[in-house]
Amino acid sequence: MSMQPFTRESGIAAALLAANVDTDVIMPKQFLKGIDRAGLDRGAFFDLRFLADGTPNPGFVLNQAPWSDASFLLVGPNFGCGSSREHAVWGLKQLGIRALIGTSFAGIFFDNCQRNGVLLIQLDEADHQQIAHLVSQPARARIGIDLTRRQIELDDGRSITFAIDELRRQALLQGLDAIGSTLLRSEQIRAFEQRHLQANPWLA
Repeated sequence: MSMQPFTRESGIAAALLAANVDTDVIMPKQFLKGIDRAGLDRGAFFDLRFLADGTPNPGFVLNQAPWSDASFLLVGPNFGCGSSREHAVWGLKQLGIRALIGTSFAGIFFDNCQRNGVLLIQLDEADHQQIAHLVSQPARARIGIDLTRRQIELDDGRSITFAIDELRRQALLQGLDAIGSTLLRSEQIRAFEQRHLQANPWLA
């Protein structure tokens, strides 16, 4: 199956630097009741984005200009911990988030992002803080992410190189989920099946 490829993207980055933001914060349980993925953009960070009366919380960064148009989130350590709900990633995608930049991510959340075409970038603390300081300034909140070159391009002209598993990088560049990546090797799979049946004819 195909997803939107990620090659080079430019956009606003918002800083959400709290540690251990779990999937219930990212997508509260009341938004898990639907039989499809519709409306999950409203659920994303619902308890942070909205006050008790349903009006937008003016103190939350994603309700403030220019970060209300964020394409990227700079997040705190262990982001995405808690339950394995894939709805959290679906909601972030519907909200327009293309990449998350942090120092560490929960394992299942990390895999869910990969399966849904959301780029996760892990940096050391020094580089992370450097970007956080810059994007917290409204006039300098726009960054570029070039996956072909593995670089984050900052407003002040600096760039930061990041590491990423090559299989994950290629899947994102081509917009392929796990099934699509497997189908790229369909000829190799068929060749293996034929060899295996020839060596073990009793399986046929």
